[in-house]
Amino acid sequence: MRDKTKKYRGHKTMGYGGMKRHRGKGHKGGKGRAGAGKHKHLKHEWGRRGFTRHGVVKEIKTINVEDLNKFEGEVNLTEMGYDKLLGSGSLNKPLKIVVKEATERAVEKVKEAGGEIITG
Repeated sequence: MRDKTKKYRGHKTMGYGGMKRHRGKGHKGGKGRAGAGKHKHLKHEWGRRGFTRHGVVKEIKTINVEDLNKFEGEVNLTEMGYDKLLGSGSLNKPLKIVVKEATERAVEKVKEAGGEIITG
C-alpha cells in the first residue's frame, strides 16, 4: 500500500480541504493544548494554581505535661520517640525529664511541680 503523501501528489490541498488547514499542528490534534483558546470549556485549565510543597516535611511527635503523671523518677522522652513536650494539663509530682524540645509553658509547669527538664 502506498503512503498518503504519494497518494495525494498532484492534488493541491492533499485532502485537507482549505489551504490554511494543514499548516500548523492545530488541525492535527496539536501538541499540548493547541487550539484550546477557541474553546470556553478548556480555559479553566490554564495557568498555575495551588501550591506544590517541595522537600520533606518531618512530623514532630509530641506529648503533653499531663501525660507524664503515669511515670516515676527520670523520664527519657527522646528514647521513647517523642520530639517535643507541650504544656497542656498539670503535673502532680517532681520528675527529671530528658527531651529534645519543650515549650515555655511546659518548662514552667515541670518546675512548679519541683522537677527539671534537660533539653537538647
